[in-house]
Amino acid sequence: MTITFLGVPTGGPALLPVYSFRVPAGFPSPAADHLERQISLDELFELRAPHVYLVQVEGDSMQGAGIFSGDLLIVDRSKDAEHGDIVIAAINAEPVCKRLHKRGGVVMLLSENPSYPPRYVMEGDDLVIWGVVRYSVRDHAQ
Repeated sequence: MTITFLGVPTGGPALLPVYSFRVPAGFPSPAADHLERQISLDELFELRAPHVYLVQVEGDSMQGAGIFSGDLLIVDRSKDAEHGDIVIAAINAEPVCKRLHKRGGVVMLLSENPSYPPRYVMEGDDLVIWGVVRYSVRDHAQ
């Protein structure tokens, strides 16, 4: 999996409408009279926070977690990575997006695709966690 660091988002907040009901697949678009409020994606995803950055992933090793090639990931570098978190990390200076496994003194970086074996972090390996993946965004027009 390849990771492209896009950095911190720029630009002003845009307000988007939020409707008061969920739209089932195949249902016609919501009517304007169901508009409940407006939200900013900047605020919802904390995009302006100094601890948040964006990366784009390439590869299929995290498909089981719903992360696909080309997805944009919103990463929080202020959150301490815990067992089970999806992280952006560097293992021996190689950036990766994997699920962190920390149990009983064993540390592994796990793919979410059975085609890829777990990566055990061994004594002498340099593991640096660059942040915890909070959200993913996919372009469905591809």
